Amino acid sequence: MSSPTTFRAYLVPALLMAIVGWGGLALLLNFTQPYVWPRWGFFFLLVLALTGTVLPFSYLINRRFPSNPPVEPPVIVREALWVGVYGATLAWLQLGRLVSLYVWMGLAGGLIVVEYLIRLREKARWKPPVPSDEQPS
Repeated sequence: MSSPTTFRAYLVPALLMAIVGWGGLALLLNFTQPYVWPRWGFFFLLVLALTGTVLPFSYLINRRFPSNPPVEPPVIVREALWVGVYGATLAWLQLGRLVSLYVWMGLAGGLIVVEYLIRLREKARWKPPVPSDEQPS
């Protein structure tokens, strides 16, 4: 049986993503013109910044509310990445002035349903570990 993952495994990636994302956004917004490649860089850096910022909170929420099957590291990163994708999608939709209350609620609801279905699939495929004294020889 594997030991639970500590926050130490997430500390360096979270700090690196947050610093590169927010620092890159600051540089991008201050020193570039809004052409095509800086705009794509904006969305990339926004996903990076939001994911790095939310990663510690995702870890803490999953530690506070344990589930069965136990949460693995890719789940924590995936949940933080959903927040980054959500924020970048809202920023992209705002360029065309398409964001309204119903759009951000519908998009959030859709992403929550997708995550729920992924977790449901993981739960259906999970098999509890067999203790070492009960294993057949």
